[in-house]
Amino acid sequence: MQKIQRTCYIKKEIRRMKLTDVPLKEYIMRNAGLEEAQAGIKIAGRNLNNLRYADDTTLMAESEEELKSLLMKVKEESGKVGLKLNIQKTKIMAPGPITSWEIDGETVETVSDFIFGGSKITADGDCSHAIKRHLLLGRKVMTNLGSIFKSRDITLPTKVCLVKAMVFPVVMYGCESWTVKKAECRRIDAFELWCWRRLLRLLVSRRLWSPETARRSN
Repeated sequence: MQKIQRTCYIKKEIRRMKLTDVPLKEYIMRNAGLEEAQAGIKIAGRNLNNLRYADDTTLMAESEEELKSLLMKVKEESGKVGLKLNIQKTKIMAPGPITSWEIDGETVETVSDFIFGGSKITADGDCSHAIKRHLLLGRKVMTNLGSIFKSRDITLPTKVCLVKAMVFPVVMYGCESWTVKKAECRRIDAFELWCWRRLLRLLVSRRLWSPETARRSN
């Protein structure tokens, strides 16, 4: 038997740490002393002044002065490790009027909403916009799966599993931050019924009781 030997070369790369690396961000936040700071908002008797999700950070305070103090602490601590606060990516949101901020000669943009953790956070605290956005995303996914739902080679139970695994998670992602009203509950229920009707290839104009639709989809 002839032995064939192949030599492989493994390339070693040294990667410089990105600004968005989570360990570096945790180091900055910890050294900034945010946990010990008095600034923040009280929730269930606990003081919260920052939310960290992957490479996104949200600072929270009850007043404009406290918020600016937190931001400057993060800016100062970032400078100690050679990082610069990106003012263009820094946004401010407040439920009421707020004065214009300038940091290092750059104006910090004031917004009325922003996306955090997959949810749309608005200044007025209304979650209806976020729920509508997620329902539209769910409809888009459901429409993209149309060719699969029409296939006769895929069983109905498998199609139901696809809806539960690929459509519903898109709609409910970040729902922990929602404050759901009766109108939103009806929209969500209507969307679920629409999904099962579309899966079962039923005409919207056809009168079919939702219990029957649920029974057939199960």
